[in-house]
Amino acid sequence: MATTATDLPLPDGRNLRVHDSGGDGLPVVWHHGTPQSGRLLSPVVEAAAARGFRVVSYARPGYAESTPEIGRTMGSAAADVLQVADALDLRRFAVMGASGGGPHALACAAKLPDRVAAAVCLASLAPFSEEYDWYGGMADDSSLRAAREGRETRLRHGETQEFDPASFTGADWAALRGTWAPLAQDAGAASDVAAEADDDLAYVAPWGFAVADVRVPVLLVHGDDRVVPFRHGEWLLRNLPDAELWSRPRDGHVSVLNALPTALDWLRDLVPR
Repeated sequence: MATTATDLPLPDGRNLRVHDSGGDGLPVVWHHGTPQSGRLLSPVVEAAAARGFRVVSYARPGYAESTPEIGRTMGSAAADVLQVADALDLRRFAVMGASGGGPHALACAAKLPDRVAAAVCLASLAPFSEEYDWYGGMADDSSLRAAREGRETRLRHGETQEFDPASFTGADWAALRGTWAPLAQDAGAASDVAAEADDDLAYVAPWGFAVADVRVPVLLVHGDDRVVPFRHGEWLLRNLPDAELWSRPRDGHVSVLNALPTALDWLRDLVPR
């Protein structure tokens, strides 16, 4: 299915690169992980189209053609999504996010209650907390720990950082060789030290909204994850007012995306067109 890519000038002078699958189905705003370009991935578009959804995405500030926004918080995503929604005349829509996209989806659910109908978060981070071992179970937590030391430290870390293959399970590598090969290709092309640093800074800083303010239904999907451990999903389940958690112990950080079609079924049954 063909998708479109357009530039959206914002009132503050920034630009957002916006992607749209088109059609008249219920809109779903997709929030990408770190790093990704915001381009719509074929397995996302195909699963959504088969269920009557229109998918919209955008490159977060600093990625692809979107202007950087130093100091952005998780909550900043809601203001950008509102601009996208108004430009595309999306009056009511759902939000979905994978990995680092999950908190951005929750930001929209919390701050745009009159526009967002429901949220789906796959392998989502929870807000940073010292009340429990937030890093526990991560194969490599060095980037997030560097972000806690500030932007300059995180930027220096990014200059020499190398991906730890142990972060992915066997199921993850199989997914990246198969259905989710487009994600691997996009992540490699989208890698940007500054944009990734700004993502990590937003993950470990105050999010700019309270999870308790998310009043719409939320579906959490989490596997036996070495990037974002299952305890993050459990924390979100305890603290979101209206959430359910699907546990997928055979999946890791990437292969959990194989649950996307079933999650879209959940969304379709919950939110009538």
